[in-house]
Amino acid sequence: MNAFDKKIGEPLRAADLDILQVNVGLKCNQACVHCHLECSPAREELMGRAIMERIVALAGAVRPGLVDITGGAPELNPYLRDFITALTDRGLAVQSRTNLSAMEEPGAEGYPEFFAEKGVALVASLPCYSAENVNRMRGERCYASSVRMLKRLNALGYGRGDGLTLDLVFNPGGPDLPPGQENLEKDYKRELRTRHGVVFDRLLTITNLPIGRFMRMLEEQGRDREYLELLDGSFNPATVDGLMCRHQVNIGWDGRLYDCDFNQALRIGTDPDAPDQLADFDLAAWVGRRITTGPHCLGCTAGAGSSCGGAIEV
Repeated sequence: MNAFDKKIGEPLRAADLDILQVNVGLKCNQACVHCHLECSPAREELMGRAIMERIVALAGAVRPGLVDITGGAPELNPYLRDFITALTDRGLAVQSRTNLSAMEEPGAEGYPEFFAEKGVALVASLPCYSAENVNRMRGERCYASSVRMLKRLNALGYGRGDGLTLDLVFNPGGPDLPPGQENLEKDYKRELRTRHGVVFDRLLTITNLPIGRFMRMLEEQGRDREYLELLDGSFNPATVDGLMCRHQVNIGWDGRLYDCDFNQALRIGTDPDAPDQLADFDLAAWVGRRITTGPHCLGCTAGAGSSCGGAIEV
């Protein structure tokens, strides 16, 4: 048994299927130091049209509560508009994750208006409300670009409580757990409104998992063991029921199935008794499956817990 399995004392199993999470590619205009998928401008992996069509058919059949689109920077996939249109035409709720600055890249400038027209909820990564911290994690000029885009989204109606949802995402800059989500949200809302007149709906806090670039950074600093011990010592059993892997399927850019985005990053496939390819998906086999876990799963159960939807125990 790995360290996570020992904590929960029994196999972790799926409960239902509420979310289809789709990674449309690893290409990104940024190369963030905490990126578990190690996305960058040099990555060329992008989901093709044929796989997207299969996902549209699957979503139409299982009717999930949400199709959650992620990357990379989803806006850099040339088929994204057609994919979203096909989903929304079927009455499916769609959410797209964004680093904000990707919508200023050539060819992506019209995405704010497109997202608004299709009613797409946005989850925007902004690891801090100060320019210094954001630029240190994401590169120079990223903060200014993010603020410009947030203002543009606000002008379209996002984040104003009128149906166009705009959530922000916080990741710690180092080997620490996120602070309390509710209190940090208050700080974000106060600072962004005061400094820039920017408003948004919710702040989601996500723990950095010990994988990818973040883990390499910790190893270079000699703090990897310290962080693993922090996650282990902060295990919170109350978070287990709400783990995102128990309520979703994660679909990689190549059509492979995973229990979560972090397993995708580590190329950890599904249990042998569960489907591992989009073409073989079977709802009955997916719901109730044994979830493939590892020591990295302790990152999702530390403190208030962490999921793609933010803290689990708020």
